Amino acid sequence: MPSITVNFNNELNESVQIGDILFYVNTSTDTMQDGTLIPHSNSIIEVGAITAINYVTGIVTADIQNATPLPTGTSFFFFGKDNRANMASLLGYYAEVEMTNNATIKTELYSVGSEIFESSK
Repeated sequence: MPSITVNFNNELNESVQIGDILFYVNTSTDTMQDGTLIPHSNSIIEVGAITAINYVTGIVTADIQNATPLPTGTSFFFFGKDNRANMASLLGYYAEVEMTNNATIKTELYSVGSEIFESSK
C-alpha cells in the first residue's frame, strides 16, 4: 500500500499514536491536481492509518489509497482514534482510591464520582 509523509512545523499532539487514522480538510479555494480541477470543499478526507511518527522532527507517515485525493499545502490535518481500543472508562473488576489532604486548614470534599459499566457477568 502506498504511503504519504506529512511534515508539521508545529509540535505534534502528544496523544497521536501509530494506528490512529489520519484525516484532512482542504482549507484553500479550488485547486488543480494532475490537470483536474478540484473544487473547494469542507469534506473530511480519510487518509489512512498512521504507520510512523517522529515527534522530534514532526513527521507523520500514513497509509493512503491510490484513489484518495492528495492534500494541498494549506490542508488542515487531524487524527482519530479507534474507539474500540481507546475507551475512556475504567476496565477491570477492582479499583482502589486513596485521597490525601495536605492543607493545614479545614477543607471539605464536595463530591466524588465514578462511572461503572457491567462488561461481563
